[in-house]
Amino acid sequence: MAKQAKARRLSGIEAMAKITTLRTSPRKLNLVAQSIRGLKVQRALNELEFSHKRIARDVRKALYSAISNAENNHNLDIDNLVVAEAFVGKNLVMKRFAARARGRASRIEKPFSEITIVVRELGEAA
Repeated sequence: MAKQAKARRLSGIEAMAKITTLRTSPRKLNLVAQSIRGLKVQRALNELEFSHKRIARDVRKALYSAISNAENNHNLDIDNLVVAEAFVGKNLVMKRFAARARGRASRIEKPFSEITIVVRELGEAA
């Protein structure tokens, strides 16, 4: 007997892409995610293309992946796509030590974060 397939977490007009290990803090990544939330896909891509933030390149790749998932896996029209959600989460934290004066050490934390982008197709009425 085969296992039952899991039900989709998203509705029929949505597609998702997720990147799990981005080498930046969630606080910095959320600034980039805020800049694309609610925008049409082409406008969001332009916003990321000309952003001065380093992590915008990786967010742009995630957005391209979500667009491709929408087109290939769910047969959605890419001209009507909107960034419905872009949310950020924490991931692992690398801990390092730096030598300090008088034989002491201080901790350096190098955080990782993750981003999930959900694109939704707008109907013709919208």
